[in-house]
Amino acid sequence: MDEQMMKDSSKDKIWTKDFVLILFANFFIFLGFQMTLPTIPLFVEKLGGNDQLIGFVVGIFTFSALLIRPYAGHALESKGRAFVYLLGLSIFVFSVGSYGFAMSILFLFIMRIVQGAGWGLSTTASGTIATDFIPPNRRGEGMGYFGLSGNIAMAFGPSLGLALTSKISFSLFFFICAGLGFAALLFSSKIKFKKVIQKPIKSGAGKSGLYEKSALQPSILLFFLTTTFGGIAAFLPLYTAQKHISGIQWYFLLYALAVMLTRTFAGTWYDKKGHKAVFIPGTLFIFVAMILLAWLPNSPIMYTAAILYGLGFGTVQPALQAWSVEKAPINRKGMANATFYSFFDLGVGIGAMVFGQIGHMLGYSSIYKTSAISVIISMLIYLFFLYKNHKRIVKNI
Repeated sequence: MDEQMMKDSSKDKIWTKDFVLILFANFFIFLGFQMTLPTIPLFVEKLGGNDQLIGFVVGIFTFSALLIRPYAGHALESKGRAFVYLLGLSIFVFSVGSYGFAMSILFLFIMRIVQGAGWGLSTTASGTIATDFIPPNRRGEGMGYFGLSGNIAMAFGPSLGLALTSKISFSLFFFICAGLGFAALLFSSKIKFKKVIQKPIKSGAGKSGLYEKSALQPSILLFFLTTTFGGIAAFLPLYTAQKHISGIQWYFLLYALAVMLTRTFAGTWYDKKGHKAVFIPGTLFIFVAMILLAWLPNSPIMYTAAILYGLGFGTVQPALQAWSVEKAPINRKGMANATFYSFFDLGVGIGAMVFGQIGHMLGYSSIYKTSAISVIISMLIYLFFLYKNHKRIVKNI
């Protein structure tokens, strides 16, 4: 009986060697990415670009990631986890390193497309790999820890990137970011990836190979929330500079620390109470943060917005991701993650591009007013989904 209890206990264990390795790999690739997040707009500005061009350079990255994710989802189940993840990391390292040689916006634009492909492959794979190592009954908790590895990078990446670009050349800076991606490659090469389970898909199930149907509802909700992230990543450093508000690096640090705080309880909360307990409170925090950024009279208000945004996004995002994969067939977990991240990318990309136009025509404040409306839309759609699902349950009783 004791042996059986030990076996059952090991099945529920999250902290395995392979899970720790994917956390480290995820940390380093996210650190390299997060360091470029607030600095790419500044680099575009240095190359002579305006707000509209900044929006397109930031946005095109997410669209190429979006296009590659369906392939990544299928390849995870056919070619294996290692092939997709290592290929994605390699492309990321190559593309970010190439920024060090960029002398024109056109070259940067092209390499952003390449980077997006690498990012789409690697992040779709990493989420699926992490899911492989997490016991099903602790998925919300495990995905919270997995997300925390990226959030720790998020805590230091943007402020570190801004600090470095004020001290060293952009070329050296991008080589450092590529080196962090290479560190992720080294850690991932030590992982014992689980073999894929080949199962025939029933006729009519997952009719479209481009997405996983069971992941659509949480992914649609995510889309309207991540448009707000596009406006922050692309334009908040420029917005604060225009208003002569200092401390933008502290915004990203406080945001990430707030996200990290939520990771300690949000996943477990989701496992026990479901998405109803986390979605509305989380989105309300995000909504208030957008209103504060639209106002933005001084640094303390900016810091308050950062904390509220971090608490909101850190609560909602892991819950939506767990929701995306929990009902997917075992041979479609990769596709469910691909669907989830595709909508994430689409939100950020459309947000950056549309807000580039809005910022150019109406000013930066209008970006965050529009973002607040997007959050409200997400809430309304969520309530519609609840009503629709409740109606279906009642009908089947």
